Amino acid sequence: MTVKSEDEIEILKENAIIVSKTLAEVAKYIKPGVSTLTLDKIAEEFIRAEGAIPGFKGYRGFPGTLCVSTNEEVVHGIPGDRVLRNGDIVSIDCGCQKKGYYGDSAYTFPVGEVSVEGLELLKRTKESLFMAIEMAVAGRRVGDISAAVQEYVESFGYSVVRELVGHGIGKELHEKPDIPNYGRRGSGVKMPVGLTICIEPMINMGAKSVVQDTDGWTIRTADRMPSAHFELTVVVRKEKAEILSTFRYIEEVLGARSI
Repeated sequence: MTVKSEDEIEILKENAIIVSKTLAEVAKYIKPGVSTLTLDKIAEEFIRAEGAIPGFKGYRGFPGTLCVSTNEEVVHGIPGDRVLRNGDIVSIDCGCQKKGYYGDSAYTFPVGEVSVEGLELLKRTKESLFMAIEMAVAGRRVGDISAAVQEYVESFGYSVVRELVGHGIGKELHEKPDIPNYGRRGSGVKMPVGLTICIEPMINMGAKSVVQDTDGWTIRTADRMPSAHFELTVVVRKEKAEILSTFRYIEEVLGARSI
């Protein structure tokens, strides 16, 4: 684990705000009939206009600026010609890099008129994220974050993806420690002040099992039931976690359609 200085945290916050604003810019265009590649181009242009570069593009060979994952796709969907449809839910995961550090955040959006069950999945997944953030306090353990997510979503009959986890962030997009969304309270490493992490619940409406597509990237639920994904970057502090990225800009765009 790498504890960050206050100067480093300020740079991480700058990156976090860029990805937050990028997601809000993309949110303006999310509607039935829009291609996922169109959203990707909008994001890349916005990130570069902010003086940053896309954090995902070229990362381990990933071809897009965004990961765009619809319905049963959990994460790592590749932008392309497919278009969003009325009733879809779409996870948009965005990363950027500026001044040698990364930003990373994700939000799952409703497209048009979404079922009550779909909206509930989004709402509960987002709520579990903020419950987990409350555990990102110095002296607590990673398992406290993990258990907060798992206990909450499983109380509604949802399941937690095991193969994919949150992570530390800094000069690398993915740093130690891993932040699973399942686990036992009081387990895992103890978190120090200044640890910067991405907490990102990936929650399935059905069973927890996932499979990888032949494209080598897209992860989808094995039972083809919908999955939701929300992510924020936080700093572990003494009494209360500091949230670096934000959904505020997205919610300003969505207005009454906010989750």
